[in-house]
Amino acid sequence: MEHPGFQRAVLGVIIANAVVLGLETSIVDGPVDQVLQVVDDAMLWFFVTEIALRLLAHGFRFFRDPWSVFDLLVVGIALIPATGPLAVLRALRVLRVLRLADSVPAMKRVVNGLVAAVPGMGSVGALLVLVMYVSVVIATNLYGAIAPDHFGDLGTTAFTLFQVMTGEAWPDIADEVMVHEPMAWIFFVVFILVVSFAVLNLFIAVVVSGMESIDDLAEHEERSDAEVMDELRAIRAQLSAVQEELARSRATSEI
Repeated sequence: MEHPGFQRAVLGVIIANAVVLGLETSIVDGPVDQVLQVVDDAMLWFFVTEIALRLLAHGFRFFRDPWSVFDLLVVGIALIPATGPLAVLRALRVLRVLRLADSVPAMKRVVNGLVAAVPGMGSVGALLVLVMYVSVVIATNLYGAIAPDHFGDLGTTAFTLFQVMTGEAWPDIADEVMVHEPMAWIFFVVFILVVSFAVLNLFIAVVVSGMESIDDLAEHEERSDAEVMDELRAIRAQLSAVQEELARSRATSEI
């Protein structure tokens, strides 16, 4: 199961399955669609067989690996009959493409880095929500009567400020408000500087930090493996020296 050739075969089937799923969205009728469905079913049973072999090879250790559990869930969803109210699950077959993140080591490290950054991202997200709430209340009080279409209530203001945060059409919104409040540009400039350039960049910093920690851990593991190999070589050299000493002692005693 861990042989490089078999892993490359699984990776090839995953990529081919992604192509087939994409073609099925464009070719919906005719003999070609039937052929694609047969190929898709064959690939699905290939994945089922692969998961079964991994379960047989690893036993309960299979469930200790989050990536293996993810693969099991993705393949299991594809096996659910997509008929009646469950027809929407047919679209979830494309989740099988996400197995690329497990099969490609570089992508796997990136995902592990994102997972490691989740706690920090939660703190940054809470800070962003707090800043957004304060900005929403201020903007509603200041500009609700001037521009009710954009700042009429908390929900409308929250959507408007989210639009401003993404940089989409915010000059038009600011111009509409500044017709009545010329100094309103101060609020928009401060909001964009704080949210778009400060808080959102914290997300990037947290993710980069998480990925660096994963890389440091991988480097430490590699260094540890090298140290273990050095120790094994030293022990082997010592054993060879002991064997030579025993051989010389035996030869001396026979003489």
